[in-house]
Amino acid sequence: MVMEEQAEQGTAGRMVGCDLGSPESGPKQVRLSQYPFSQFGSQNRAFSKNWFEQFKWLEYSVGSNSAFCFSCRVFGKQNTRINKDALSGSGFSNWKRALDTFREHEKSAFHVSTMSCWHGFKNTKKQGDVITQLHAANAADILERREYLQRIAAITTFLGKQGIPFRGHDEQESSLNQGNFLECFKLLKEFDPFLQNYTPSSATTYLSHFSQNEMVTSVSQEVIGHTVKQLHMAKMYSVIADEARDGHTEQLAVCVRFVTGEGKVTESFLGLWKLKGFDAKSITDAIEELLQSHTLGGLLCVAQAYDGASVMSGEVGGVQARFRELHPEAIYVHCYAHQLNLVLCYTCKAVPAASKFFELLENVYTTFSSSLVNHDKFLEIQSKLGLTPSELVQLSTTRWACHLRSIKAVLKNLPVILSCLSTIKTSMSKGILSNLRRPKTMYMLLMFSKLLGITEGLHRYLQGESVDLGKAAQYKMAVLQTLKELRTDNSAEEMFRSSMVLCEEHHIQLPVGPRQKQKRFDDFVVDSACGSTSSMTSADDFKCQLFYPCLDRMLEELTCRFSSVGEEIMSGIQACNPASEIFLSEDSLKNLAGHYKIELRPEEVLVATTFIRRKMETQTIPDTASVFQMLDADMFPTLRAVFQVALTIPVSSCSCERSFSALRRLHTWLRSTMGQERLNDLAIMMIERENVAAISRDCVIDRFAKLKPRRYNLMLPPQN
Repeated sequence: MVMEEQAEQGTAGRMVGCDLGSPESGPKQVRLSQYPFSQFGSQNRAFSKNWFEQFKWLEYSVGSNSAFCFSCRVFGKQNTRINKDALSGSGFSNWKRALDTFREHEKSAFHVSTMSCWHGFKNTKKQGDVITQLHAANAADILERREYLQRIAAITTFLGKQGIPFRGHDEQESSLNQGNFLECFKLLKEFDPFLQNYTPSSATTYLSHFSQNEMVTSVSQEVIGHTVKQLHMAKMYSVIADEARDGHTEQLAVCVRFVTGEGKVTESFLGLWKLKGFDAKSITDAIEELLQSHTLGGLLCVAQAYDGASVMSGEVGGVQARFRELHPEAIYVHCYAHQLNLVLCYTCKAVPAASKFFELLENVYTTFSSSLVNHDKFLEIQSKLGLTPSELVQLSTTRWACHLRSIKAVLKNLPVILSCLSTIKTSMSKGILSNLRRPKTMYMLLMFSKLLGITEGLHRYLQGESVDLGKAAQYKMAVLQTLKELRTDNSAEEMFRSSMVLCEEHHIQLPVGPRQKQKRFDDFVVDSACGSTSSMTSADDFKCQLFYPCLDRMLEELTCRFSSVGEEIMSGIQACNPASEIFLSEDSLKNLAGHYKIELRPEEVLVATTFIRRKMETQTIPDTASVFQMLDADMFPTLRAVFQVALTIPVSSCSCERSFSALRRLHTWLRSTMGQERLNDLAIMMIERENVAAISRDCVIDRFAKLKPRRYNLMLPPQN
């Protein structure tokens, strides 16, 4: 009550400022040697300090030269039906009729009522206000309810983290399966003495689906609140976004990348947004609205990372261009992981033999995955040959590095595949077997195993959260150089010898002699290529027709890609990398600092160069993050900000891809009617498991209590 009375100041109090009394201080009785005079006809009259002795409720405002009734002004606000006079409203200043007015006011029913309230307030203040007394009396009940809600919150976070459904199709008490939430509650109650002894009222069990959804919302809000708090501490971030279809809905996943106070690079999931349109404006508006809803508008957005779709990457009307209109500093980064995957895709398109090879692998997978009989034969022969049970891998243009896993699976199970296909009497299996039992196929299995094996490590690295752009560029150059060094006659000869050994193991013979004309075309006029290729009988044939074309195309794709970031920005990022030749180059650092309006001090660069070089003599400093953690915020404020920018710029959009993987596990056909808000809340809990484990359940309960008015109080009284 005291706080409410303080918060609600009357109209008069607002007019005169702060020179009137408060409920705690009492009437403001200012005693001046002389008060301002006011003219009434031919007479000048003024306020008299002697009136304070006669009227204890009287107070005077110097600011407005007016008198007020303290009790009516402070304690009469709730009674709005009574017409208030000047003493309880705008202030009284007719000093000619002062005494008569004061006496008349003192006898009014309104004044008598407010004086009673004033005396009651003073008595309450001595003994403690009513709310405090009630809180003290109900503290045990509140603690009990919160202890009960601790169990509800624990079950909610467990199910949410694991992506397990909450509800059951029949939640009646007679049901044998009331759903995971209620079944977990019953299981916990069997071993929890508190739940066994606590009996909530029927209206406050908090077990209904409404309460479940409210608790889910409370947990997700607390998780996002934790992320937003870290973002405000970091003061800068990058946006990572991607969209994918979920049933009949186009979902936009948005993640943010930032550096924590401990110097750890983090990518956190911010939420799902249901897209109403698929054009660049709709997507940009969705991203911006999500950022604004989490109060991130005032922070520096240093970069944006998407895939290479034209609607996202368009330099004129794409999302990246529209987003830069709102955030001019946010450079665009084309996801490096997507670009590396495109290297293989475009290699297959440019080299027909490579395209046909991977089509063959897909046909092999389909043969043994689509038929239970064929699959059982596959497992049976695997067992007979003493091989470890393993499955073939399906090819996909969107699953990174799956081509290499498919090749490895075929090489490992090649005896099994050949044996099974020889027993399957279908035209399809005979065709697949015929194509597999060719030296060219054996050669390409080993060739792509080698080439893709070189890029495999880069694929894994680019999917990490803490990867930085400078090191990613260096690793890409290392892969490129390794592939270049592979383009030699010796490497081609070694590849040919290995493939011939593989052919001998499986009794596959190399074609000998000139190729014979196919008689099936004798009665036709052929005026275009019919898809056939010349016979390869020597190491040079394999080198010139397979090895060099595939390798050259990969080199070309690797060279021309990974250049979405400008040279000056990239140079500045490299200057933050301790493994770079231009590490701590002042000119390069200034390019990066200038783009983000950071006034880099040359003195900091000089001192940091000496400091870090000496550190390097005694310890290994592997990456940009290690340097950032060494730079003290007081000693190197501007240089540290530049390094923070370099770490904040994302390399890939893999975090969004992972969120879609979680969405597929979460939004199953059994949960297809789930609303967007609940889907978003559950996705946050499932994806941000680490943050879910870090949040306080007491904070979750506080959020739950504030979501709407509750029948019983769940908030503990404030501690004095």
